[in-house]
Amino acid sequence: MGRSDRLLEILPPIDGRQAGHEAILDVFHYAREHHAGPRLSMLFKPAEFAEAWDQLFYAIRQPDWWEGDDVYHPPAYEQPASRLEADLQAGRFSVTAEIAPPLSVNQKGLRRKVHLLKHIVSAANFTDNASATPRMSSMASSIACMEEGLEPVLQLQSRDRDRYAIEAEAMGAAALGIRNILCLSGDHLSLGPGPTPRPVQNDMDAIQMLWMLRRMRDEGKYLDGRTIKTRPSFFLGAAASPYAAIPRYEAIRTEKKVNAGAQFIQTQPVFDLERFSEWLEAIEKRDLFDKVHILAGIVPLKSPRAAHFMANDVPGVYIPDSILQRMDAASDPQEEGVAIALELLDALKGMPGLSGVHIMAVHWEDIVPRLLSESGLERQVSQPT
Repeated sequence: MGRSDRLLEILPPIDGRQAGHEAILDVFHYAREHHAGPRLSMLFKPAEFAEAWDQLFYAIRQPDWWEGDDVYHPPAYEQPASRLEADLQAGRFSVTAEIAPPLSVNQKGLRRKVHLLKHIVSAANFTDNASATPRMSSMASSIACMEEGLEPVLQLQSRDRDRYAIEAEAMGAAALGIRNILCLSGDHLSLGPGPTPRPVQNDMDAIQMLWMLRRMRDEGKYLDGRTIKTRPSFFLGAAASPYAAIPRYEAIRTEKKVNAGAQFIQTQPVFDLERFSEWLEAIEKRDLFDKVHILAGIVPLKSPRAAHFMANDVPGVYIPDSILQRMDAASDPQEEGVAIALELLDALKGMPGLSGVHIMAVHWEDIVPRLLSESGLERQVSQPT
């Protein structure tokens, strides 16, 4: 119908005090109060009716405490908030890497991995109960990372947290010096080890979280409008799934995240370069290259079993049959997985619109230095002490 741009509107999370009210009644009350009732009778004048309907529904959909819109909001600051942001702003092809938090309180392995990576990556991500599986928190892991001299990316998911908890945790992170925050909706509880918790409804999704945190930083106010005397400093990120839907549709969702406040994007793993290029082209057509830094996800495959699990059971991941067949036929699957990752890195380095790569070597972080060395991406990164 030519109205896909309406998908960019950032809708508010539910106001619990209003839950159960009929929105359609609110619309007609609004219409009566503003003498717009007759316009609603234009059922046989589609263009005029649609315009009137949009105006009325907008008044209901966007309460004063939210003020959502569908346009881009550039950051309201000039100096980089983090080392990662400084690297990306300088135009360096940057590398981030994921470090899986431990399943216990033992930090020895985590700190060893930080030492392994701290001079060759710009920042390290720490997952937040990935696959709905309890681990050491992203916040605790990020603090340990900073203590070892590497800048962290705090992953903050909205699942299991209401708006108050998200605001509090983001403010706490900023107070501790954690500047990079990746906003996520979170994996479904059914992926967890069980017994499965009772179903929960996310209070906010990643897009709404980005909108809220950006306004806390740039406008100095909480969601409810209270003033923040000392504003937090954030470099806000989001995830993208280039293969989850038709590329031009996924580009709309990415633009919505950028408009809400995302300054960097880390994608799901890239295995199909042709379709990934189509997604980048769709991003370019939406004029996003100058508004966000895109880091392509890379997962080195360690075994045929891991490859098939990702292809069949991980949402948003697509692995071509040719790669699965290579892993199945390999005499040394780990070496084949490294070879595939190096081929992908070599191709991604020259893609227009990319600002870097995000390496997710799940429980195989020791392979990251080799990947960067053999791909020519290794460089000494000066981390703050």
